[in-house]
Amino acid sequence: MDPLIYILDIIVFVGIFAIVALSLNLEYGFAGLGNFGKVAFFLTGAYTYALLSQIGLPFFLCLIIAALISASIGFLISLSALRLREDYLAIVTLTFGEILRLVVKAEHWIAGGVWGITMPSAISWAGASPRMMAAANIGLVYFCLILGFILVQLVSNSPYGRVLRAIREDETAAEALGKDRFKYKAQAFMLGSGLAGLGGGLFAQYLRFIDPYMFLPTVTFSVWIMVIIGGPANNWGALLGATLVELFSRGTRILKDYLLVPIDPNNLQYILFGLLIVFILLYRPQGLLKESQVKTKALEVISRWKKHS
Repeated sequence: MDPLIYILDIIVFVGIFAIVALSLNLEYGFAGLGNFGKVAFFLTGAYTYALLSQIGLPFFLCLIIAALISASIGFLISLSALRLREDYLAIVTLTFGEILRLVVKAEHWIAGGVWGITMPSAISWAGASPRMMAAANIGLVYFCLILGFILVQLVSNSPYGRVLRAIREDETAAEALGKDRFKYKAQAFMLGSGLAGLGGGLFAQYLRFIDPYMFLPTVTFSVWIMVIIGGPANNWGALLGATLVELFSRGTRILKDYLLVPIDPNNLQYILFGLLIVFILLYRPQGLLKESQVKTKALEVISRWKKHS
């Protein structure tokens, strides 16, 4: 394989999973929501894009609809899941992700079942080389990443984002200040699900083939690793975490020709992930990039409320 093509491939995947990491950072980092079913919305976006592209819709319209459908499903799930405590929320979302994957896998009529689904290329032209195609995909993915990053930055640094932080710190105090925690959490969950759906659509568009085995729970755990390593509630940290995890994940696959020890590259990947997480939790529990210390009126009132309660 052309080494440059492999490098460009890594850059594309970094961009795709950076979008998904931003979505989880919005939910967990800013709103404190333990969404362990992130792969479900990634899957929804991917399959929505694949099915719509097969009927001939323009790729940008497929991406928008994929994000909207994922956001809608996220909102519906939040109506019941967000009424649960944090640990039960994690269990429910994890279960939903696996149920959705099994439904897509078992029901052949939906999208080919275990055989998967193939779609036409959205970015192609006569005489285009693989390098040109990869470069075009990088442009599309990073254009969407920039838009997603700006959106999450605007949300997190706005009064709305400060309310999310206040709810994350103390729900009771936030409600005492007149903030509807359920409404804000549901909105954050819906927005995060939409971003994950956009990432899934880009994933399907780039590979042009998807099957249920691409959406195992390990996808969710990889995204969690990205956020934990980079730093929760820091959007630059989400980008950094996505870059490091994808470099570890895909970089270890080319080491098989250079390893002098009998370690399978896939096993080496998990060993490195484990060591990295242990190191982060021991020496940088807040992540490589700390959350910016945003002093807001809501947080200050909550702090005073805690002292006098």
